[in-house]
Amino acid sequence: QVQLVESGGGLVQAGGSLRLSCEASGRTFSSNAMGWFRQAPGKERDFVAVISRNDGSTYYADSVKGRFTISRDNAKNTVYLQMNSLIPEDTAVYYCAARRRGASIFGYEYNYWGQGTQVTVSS
Repeated sequence: QVQLVESGGGLVQAGGSLRLSCEASGRTFSSNAMGWFRQAPGKERDFVAVISRNDGSTYYADSVKGRFTISRDNAKNTVYLQMNSLIPEDTAVYYCAARRRGASIFGYEYNYWGQGTQVTVSS
């Protein structure tokens, strides 16, 4: 079982930055691909970024490419999402998720989810 706890959300002005963290419990963190998803009010949950479990390769949604960076520190059981040049459209609850197998952009393929952290970008 893996438990995920996100932190780092908050209110920021457009153009600003935030770094989200997601700490995982258990000793299997390094064997999980880790993803970030977000859900805005009244909308479906969308893929944001994923980092693989082995070589650290990454993949991003087009909407955040060049602005967001996902990284992981296996020694700390933590995955990060650095968000720069934030825009109001980035406002959402951000969730991290763990997948026991390879990286995926599909939320239904993930095994574990955090409780989410709110990010609000004001214009």
